[in-house]
Amino acid sequence: MSIRERIAVSTWSLHRYLGVSYPHDLVTLAVPEGEPTWGEGEDSLLGVPSALRRHLDIGLVDICSFHLRSLDPIYLDELRASLATSDVALQMLQIDAGDITDPVNGQRDLDWTSHWLEIAERLGAKFARVIAGRQPASPEALERSAQHLRTLAQRNSGSAVRILVENWFDLLDRPGDVHTLFGKLDGAVGLNVDTGNWRGERKYADLAGIFPPAELCYLNPVFADGKLDQHDLERVLTIADDAGYQGNFTLIYDADHPSDEWTGLRMEIRALEDHYGH
Repeated sequence: MSIRERIAVSTWSLHRYLGVSYPHDLVTLAVPEGEPTWGEGEDSLLGVPSALRRHLDIGLVDICSFHLRSLDPIYLDELRASLATSDVALQMLQIDAGDITDPVNGQRDLDWTSHWLEIAERLGAKFARVIAGRQPASPEALERSAQHLRTLAQRNSGSAVRILVENWFDLLDRPGDVHTLFGKLDGAVGLNVDTGNWRGERKYADLAGIFPPAELCYLNPVFADGKLDQHDLERVLTIADDAGYQGNFTLIYDADHPSDEWTGLRMEIRALEDHYGH
């Protein structure tokens, strides 16, 4: 398999292209009116599959939940048809809200997240990334996360969608906490490593500590003054290689320069092709 076949793009990387986002309502499950969070945008989510083919010739996409303008079955089927028409597979639905470890609203957010897993299945996603929790790491918070993740997995039983969490927020800010949580899950949930969630010099050693079990990777490289930090990217890819990682790389681009997101994504693709060959 060529490296290009292992590359996905997240709609997180297309903020300016899409412009509008749809804030989540954790109480009613409704989708509020869109907000021009990143400007007016150039296209809607329905146009992303063809744009990925046109600009990058990429056939995998991850969709952020806040980019869906409706949960109406007709709209969801239209989005699935758009993916199929462009021969773009939905690798993952990123469910980007909720805190299942919240002592007060954890059950509410568990039910909200469970609803979105049904959306992921309807769209034909292979994976759904949920938030393991936002509370500071503690034995109690990690246990609450594990209990609720097991519940989500049980509710999702029989679905083709695989649930993943990532090294994100205070709950999973250290490798030890990631391993503690996964030690409680017995494989019911998998790991998506985001290489940009951890910062500073500790990031490399900490990523090395969690890469071996990773099923997917959000490759979130550093940009400075419009240029890709090749040294940072090579260190991350070497860590992945040393861990025996052979999964896909989802490209994350969230820098301010270059302002053209497609240009930034092309830089990342070229770097991967230089590292792994075409």
